Amino acid sequence: MNASEPVDLLIVGGGVNGTGIARDAAGRGLSVVLCEQDDLAQHTSSASSKLVHGGLEALARHEFRRVRAALQERALLLRAAPHIVWPLRFVLPHDRRRRSAWLTRLGLLLYDQLGGRGALPAARMLDLAQDPAGAPLRPEFGRGFAYADCWVDDARLVVLNALDAAERGAEILTRTRCTLARRANALWYAELTPRAGGPARTLRARALVNATGPWVARFLAEQLPAPAPRAVRLIKGVHIVVPRLYDHPDPYVLPDEDGRLLFVMPYEQSFTLIGTTAEDHDGEPDALVASDIEILYLCRAVSRYLRQPVRSDQVVWSYAGVRSRPEDAGGKGGRAGDDEVLELDTRAGDAPLLSVCGGRITTHRALAERALAMLQPALGFERGAWTAGATLPGGDLPAGDFDRFLRALQDERPWLPAALARRYARAYGTRVERLLESAGRLEDLGEPLGEGLYAAEVDYLVREEWAQTEEDVLFRRSKLGLHVADQTRQWLAAWLARDRTGAARSPDLREGLEIASSAPAPQEVAPVAQQDRASDS
Repeated sequence: MNASEPVDLLIVGGGVNGTGIARDAAGRGLSVVLCEQDDLAQHTSSASSKLVHGGLEALARHEFRRVRAALQERALLLRAAPHIVWPLRFVLPHDRRRRSAWLTRLGLLLYDQLGGRGALPAARMLDLAQDPAGAPLRPEFGRGFAYADCWVDDARLVVLNALDAAERGAEILTRTRCTLARRANALWYAELTPRAGGPARTLRARALVNATGPWVARFLAEQLPAPAPRAVRLIKGVHIVVPRLYDHPDPYVLPDEDGRLLFVMPYEQSFTLIGTTAEDHDGEPDALVASDIEILYLCRAVSRYLRQPVRSDQVVWSYAGVRSRPEDAGGKGGRAGDDEVLELDTRAGDAPLLSVCGGRITTHRALAERALAMLQPALGFERGAWTAGATLPGGDLPAGDFDRFLRALQDERPWLPAALARRYARAYGTRVERLLESAGRLEDLGEPLGEGLYAAEVDYLVREEWAQTEEDVLFRRSKLGLHVADQTRQWLAAWLARDRTGAARSPDLREGLEIASSAPAPQEVAPVAQQDRASDS
C-alpha cells in the first residue's frame, strides 16, 4: 500500500462488523485500513452467547424473512469455519402454562423449513422422562423438544476475519484510536493515535466506515463531529459462568416468565454458561459489570427449571456490556424488523460516511456485503460479492469434517496430548501447521507456561494474531483464563513483557517475573474476570 496515496476505505472498529467489512473490501481489491482502539473483539463481539442461530424470538414475532436470512448465514458460516462453528442439539422443555405443545412443534418445524435442508437434524419431540436431557430438570417438565443450531467461538471469528483481510492486503491497527476525522477535498483526513504513545498518523481515505458498535453515536459526535443518523438504543446483556451443572452435552433454551429466552450451555468442559438478561441500558457503554441483581435474576430464572437450584455464590465469572440497536429500523438503509441499520451519508461532493448500527454475529457477513454494495457507487470498484463461497483462515478442512481432521492431526503428531491436539484443532484448524511448524516432540513447543499453554502458541498469537496482553491470549484468542492458575498468568505476563521491553528471554522464565512487574502495563479497561463486554447474541 503506497503511503502517499489515499486508501479506499478506513474502518473504525475491530469487532465482527468492522473486520467483516474489511475482509470483504480487501477481497474486492480495495485498499483498507482498520483501526481498533483496544484489542480485536475486546468488547461486544467477544461477549455474546456464542450462538449462530436464526432467532426463535424473531420467529415468535413472525419475522420470517429475518429468520430465514439468518439461517442461511448459519449454513454459510458452518461451511466457512467448521473448526470454530459446529452444530449443537438444543433442548426446549415444554411449559404447559406458556404455549401448547402442538404450537411449539409447528414453530420448530417452520424453523427447520426456513433453514432449508442441510446437514443439521430436524426438530423432534422428546420424552424427558427417558432422555438424558431430562435428568437435570424438574419432574414437571416431562416433555420437550430438540432442535439444531450452532455454536461459535465469537472472538476467534473476529480474529479470522481480520486475518483474512490482512492476507488480502488490509492493514489492521489494534490499540490505535481514531482521534479525529474531517472531510476535505472529497477525502477523509483522519488522525490515528497509538495508545502506547508515539506520533499520531494522518491518513487520507476515500470513504469512512463507523463500525464502533455501542460507541457509534459517540464517535459521530466526538471524533467527526457529525449528527447521529438516528436514535440508538443500548441493550445490556449479562452472562454468568458456574461449575458444570450436568453431564450431557446438550444446551437448554428456557423461556422465562417475561417472554425472554435464556440459554444454559456446557462451556469449556468444566463449566456452564448462562445468559442473557437483555435490558435497555441508559448509561455509558464503558466498563460495565454484571450487577448482583442481574446475577440473581439469572440464577432464579434458570432454577425454575432445574432440580438443583443455581446460587449466586456459585458464579466463577461473569461478563456484561452493551450492544447498539436502532430505535427505529425502518427508513434509509434499513428494513422494518431489522436490528441492524446501515446509514450512508453522501453529501454532494463529500467523501462517503457509512455508519453501522446494530448487527449480529450470525449475519455479519451479509451485513458486510450490504455495506460494500452501498459504497460501490462512490468507490467504483468492479468485483462483486465473493465471501459466500469462501472459507475463513483454517476453515478449509477436508470435506469440512472436523473429526476427520482431528484424527489426521493426531496420527501425524502422536506426541501431542489428546486434549491439546483437540484445542489446537478447534482454535486454528488447518493453520495449526503454522503454529507447530517443524515440532516433532512436545519439548519443541518451547517454554511450558502452565495448563497446556506453551511459548510456541503465545509467540504465534503475538506474531500472527495481534495478541499483546495476557487477557488477549487467555480470554479472546482462547478461553484458558477460566482454567489457569495465577502463577501461569504471572509467567505469561512476564513472557509478553519481555517482548515489550526487548529483553532477552532466559531459559527459565520464572527468573524474570520482576520484569513483568516493572514493565509498563498495557492500558486495559479492567480485568476480564471482573467485567467484560457487551452481549451480541
